[in-house]
Amino acid sequence: MNDLRHLLASLVKAALMGDDRASLLWREEARGALARIAADPSAVAALKIDGMWTLAVGDAEAPEFREAEGQVEFGLPALCPFTFDEIADPDLDIDAAVERIRKSAATG
Repeated sequence: MNDLRHLLASLVKAALMGDDRASLLWREEARGALARIAADPSAVAALKIDGMWTLAVGDAEAPEFREAEGQVEFGLPALCPFTFDEIADPDLDIDAAVERIRKSAATG
């Protein structure tokens, strides 16, 4: 899995988790992926954000995570709620990104 997909999947998992501790662990995963992207942005520059979003949502909604989920009960949007530049920004606020996903899931 590439770092962009890992970042998006970690953000979605953090948004879906009903347990604060689990959400915090996924936020740390997201921070690690973001740091790797910041170190080598060219590695993900050619990737399509909406395609990565679709794959990341599939990763995050995998059956092994269903039991721990509980924060968001609505479907996630089909298109990524971030632009590539937003998600690849080294100063991305991970907590705000998680809240943005929660809000986009709640409103479609």
